[in-house]
Amino acid sequence: MNIYSDYFDVIKEAVRADQSGVFPKGLAGVGNLSDSSKKTFSAINNKISKKEFAPSLKKYSEIVGLIGVNYNQELGLHPDFGYLKATDNTEEHYIISCFVDIVGSTNMFKKFSKEAVFLITNTLVKANIHTALIHGGYVQRIQGDGLFIYFGGKNISKETAVKNALLSLSTYSYFVQNDLKDYLLSQGVENISIRSGIDLGEAEDVLWGSCGIEGISEVTTCSLHTSLASKMQAYANKCGIVAGANVKNQLVNSEEYFTVVSKRTGEENDRYIFRNPEQSFYYTQYDFNWSKFLQQQSNVTIDQNGRLNFRLPAILNPTNLQPIAELSKPYLNR
Repeated sequence: MNIYSDYFDVIKEAVRADQSGVFPKGLAGVGNLSDSSKKTFSAINNKISKKEFAPSLKKYSEIVGLIGVNYNQELGLHPDFGYLKATDNTEEHYIISCFVDIVGSTNMFKKFSKEAVFLITNTLVKANIHTALIHGGYVQRIQGDGLFIYFGGKNISKETAVKNALLSLSTYSYFVQNDLKDYLLSQGVENISIRSGIDLGEAEDVLWGSCGIEGISEVTTCSLHTSLASKMQAYANKCGIVAGANVKNQLVNSEEYFTVVSKRTGEENDRYIFRNPEQSFYYTQYDFNWSKFLQQQSNVTIDQNGRLNFRLPAILNPTNLQPIAELSKPYLNR
């Protein structure tokens, strides 16, 4: 099951419309489109609903046991800490910070109109948001075509939140690496990928508060580990995920999935993302093997071509059980 097929179809439709001349090349904006082109732009842009998952990803939400998602999230207002908005109050609480950035998106302007680029990147942002929501994430901020996402809160353990965050980043990375990148490459667009950074800040290292003035403000975190997540993203390989030591320490059998970044780069200076020699504090960053991590999940299989497939758990059909139950009639409900 291709859980991103609906999103992928929108991207392909945007490219086809662009190649057929629906959107003008050059500097003409959406406001200068013909009525027919405006309708096409709007129709493609709204293929993915603003209020619910696309059907393919909705099916995946059933796989991971999604109960409900809050679509009424407001940027910069995490629901567990929203009461801090426009106050001087602060609170210490753990949080997992993630930065997901699309790399090389400017290359698309060499091949497509800005209308098509908008449709492609906006669809990718929607797919990223929906993936995060499925796994319990809170989208703190949209930065161009990248996202800053929190995982965790007052009613979820650190261990569960870390696993959810890694599943979210891994699943989205798989889509970009195995579907999107190859397709755009076939269209002459090279070097499109994503890079992700993730870190966990313990309660004593994270200060929640309202940053800014009145309406121009957001409830956010002041933490070394929030800052390091964005820095680690820059060290990631194409479609890679770099994680801090705190994240590694929360995952069972972590040695299977994490290797120090310096092993990949060959630069020993890349082992630590942060150093404070005066306090003898050296914080290690790790490459996370998201492909291996996904393969270990119960809802993932590998086909004969080595591609991952996401499947629903087997559902027992009572009709198929009847012949067996006939042999033990006390257990058969008639």
